[in-house]
Amino acid sequence: MSGPAGTGPFAIGRTCALAVAGGRDLTRVAARYDGLFPEKSFDAGLYGSLAMAGAFGSPWSTPEELRVINRASLLLFAVDRLIDEEADSQDQVTAVVAACLGGERVASPLAAFTADLRAELGASPALEAAWQDQLERLLIAMSREWEWSRAEHGPGPDEYLANADSCGALFVAVSHWIRTGVAASPADLHRLRPAGEAVQRYLRLLNDVATRQRESGSGDVNVFTLGWEPDAVNDRMAGLAQEAAELIDPIRAAHPRAAEYLTWQIHYSAGFYGLSDFWAAS
Repeated sequence: MSGPAGTGPFAIGRTCALAVAGGRDLTRVAARYDGLFPEKSFDAGLYGSLAMAGAFGSPWSTPEELRVINRASLLLFAVDRLIDEEADSQDQVTAVVAACLGGERVASPLAAFTADLRAELGASPALEAAWQDQLERLLIAMSREWEWSRAEHGPGPDEYLANADSCGALFVAVSHWIRTGVAASPADLHRLRPAGEAVQRYLRLLNDVATRQRESGSGDVNVFTLGWEPDAVNDRMAGLAQEAAELIDPIRAAHPRAAEYLTWQIHYSAGFYGLSDFWAAS
């Protein structure tokens, strides 16, 4: 591990402690929202792995600072399950989107969880609006993938990658950067976006590679169900990793922690998905 937090045993031990604290927090939080996080899908391993990704991606943070990144990741997984596994109609997909964007906390457990996450940001009106915009991008992209999974013809490669907001990596990053002050204004988010989007496109394909077998049985859209060959996917991922590195370098001076976080996400995720998945095996 590189970066401001150091590489010695003490630093690694502290980061592991952050992950433990984060996993316990997610377990407690999930219990507050009736039915939103069923145990069959949301086991201890998922809570722990989300918290581990947050802790090792920003090991300089405090447990309080990591609450938002962990809970944003949990919201992403809740929405993913509701759209991919539960929604049987466009109306049901639309209801999920409305619950997240409507702002009515009492409307449903999903609406309550989203509203509580928004409040946890502690953001200015301008940054809260930017966060809301990124949340909407995520929801629109997920809805589009739901439609593609039921369409006669799927998207082409470029159209598919342009919809990479569906994997939620940038939504989680934006949530984290706002909460920790890395992004002090919408202008900061604008400067960070190109690098964040490049990393997100890479992670979209990495996730598809890692979950290929599971998604081939569930009917989810990914690069392989769309007919891509493994060599073509690997070549595209290599190009995206290079593109991301070139976009990250210019932001290091002004935003060193954002640059470190994005770099870490590429390499950490590749290592993680080489052996495991966030979702429990069914």
